[in-house]
Amino acid sequence: MSLHSTRFAAALGPSGAEALRTAARHLDRSPPADWVRWYCTGLDGVAPAASLGVMSPERARVVETTLEACSMQARDSVTRLHWNTAHLSSTERSSLLQQALEQCHVRGLVHGWRNEAFAFWHHDCFVPPDDGRPPLLAVERAGFRFLGMRSHAVHINGFTPDGRLWCGRRSLSKATDPGMLDNVTAGGLPAGESPLACALRELQEEAGAVLEDTCSLHDAGLVRTARLDTGGWHDETLLVYNWDCPNGWEPANRDGEVSGFLCLSASEALEHIQAGAFTEDAVASLARGLKLL
Repeated sequence: MSLHSTRFAAALGPSGAEALRTAARHLDRSPPADWVRWYCTGLDGVAPAASLGVMSPERARVVETTLEACSMQARDSVTRLHWNTAHLSSTERSSLLQQALEQCHVRGLVHGWRNEAFAFWHHDCFVPPDDGRPPLLAVERAGFRFLGMRSHAVHINGFTPDGRLWCGRRSLSKATDPGMLDNVTAGGLPAGESPLACALRELQEEAGAVLEDTCSLHDAGLVRTARLDTGGWHDETLLVYNWDCPNGWEPANRDGEVSGFLCLSASEALEHIQAGAFTEDAVASLARGLKLL
């Protein structure tokens, strides 16, 4: 850990660290047992080529009737949704799925539409590959929760020189977790953008911080969160950074997604976490940043 985050951890103490670890432990959940898993399969629709995600039975039936080359198949008392497009290119798959999502959006089934694409490589993709290979598909980010596909996001813990934590309060207009406390910056990883580029952009847009170099930004690893929410199944890998904030620096939001900021001591942060004031992803990111997960 960096010096700033080490001071925060020291102030948190062993009992506080254990309380934070406990709060973060339950954040990777399993979907309901009756939900339908779906796959990108070959033309025969038999052997799964790629696991895509999971959705409710009702939503699976909507997708089956909306998405071309998609069908429900039952084998060994288990029903799965097969999308027979393994032979297509990434661009072709993306186009088909985007069209289906747009139809569902018009029908009022997909909420929080952003006109921004997320990329999907495979279900167990923890870190997006940097070798230039195309994703399996890339579609509107709101569709990921609707379809239960794993996405990626960048979260930054902002620590002050005296070991406090800068936190943003999400705007009341946000589609998810409005008004809740979050990391100093956090955002989904758009298709075609690297995690570091995303981190630097989010710092500038959400907190008004322009980093001349990245020496103060430390890769803290990753953590997975998965849960049921109003948009469907949220399954996301959080790519976490610890940032040593400059002495005397104060955040200033530029994109309207943050209503304000708090600078919290370790004990104050833990108190807010235990009161349920923080987003689950922020709790997981902080625990990961302090090497508690």
